[in-house]
Amino acid sequence: MVNIRRAVVRLCSLLIVKLVVQVRLLPTPVQAAALEATLRACNEAATWASGVAFEKNVTSNFALREHTYRQIKARWGLGAQAAQHVIKKTCDAYATLQAGLKAGNLGRPGSKRYRRAVEKPIAFRPQGAQPYDDRMLSWQIDQRRISIWTTAGRVKDVAFTAAPEQLATLALHRKGESDLVCRNGMWFLNATCEVPHPRPGAHAPHQTTEEEHPIRQTPLEEAAAQGGPAGQGHQPQDRETCGGRGRTHRSRDRSGRPDGHP
Repeated sequence: MVNIRRAVVRLCSLLIVKLVVQVRLLPTPVQAAALEATLRACNEAATWASGVAFEKNVTSNFALREHTYRQIKARWGLGAQAAQHVIKKTCDAYATLQAGLKAGNLGRPGSKRYRRAVEKPIAFRPQGAQPYDDRMLSWQIDQRRISIWTTAGRVKDVAFTAAPEQLATLALHRKGESDLVCRNGMWFLNATCEVPHPRPGAHAPHQTTEEEHPIRQTPLEEAAAQGGPAGQGHQPQDRETCGGRGRTHRSRDRSGRPDGHP
């Protein structure tokens, strides 16, 4: 129970921070062509799905999938995971739009900017970022290579470069989706990492050791150990034990906190 309690304290004292680590891909011309065709197909499919969502006033993931999933797979040749990511990306775009409208970021209802945002479907750039999960993308971090799904099939041994600290973060903390990005003719992967950090003001649990708090004997016990009388009719006072061994503990106030801790 003590170990479990300490583990819980450690977990509660940590704050999970999501970071994005960007690495640059170094594809060959053939690999780059496959990546470009994949982005174009995914974004064309997303623009079409956006039109369906706008026309039918359906922006939830499950509902939109009923109207678009099979057509996206058949028309653009996307795999099951890629098609679902296209639909989710479309729904997320409408959710972001609604949040911006509600916050007043696009002007008041009826304004020119507001009407321009709501009177037509959302369109996606041909080279807009596309999310990948671990079923579509695998990493060989020590070799600085990835294997990635494309509309032309699985493309293996795509080289990438990153700083040593980025590689270490990827190896230890990469979790979740990564976005394939093309910018100014260069290719990148934005990988999501979940890094634990101590919570502000949190203190690590203190573990008491015998070196810090040695076991002290009572005067009667010291006398008995030296061969002297243990006292007439008196027995050594019982010490608090843990696991069969005598051990002193740090005094606690009524709140249950160790002395010296707020």
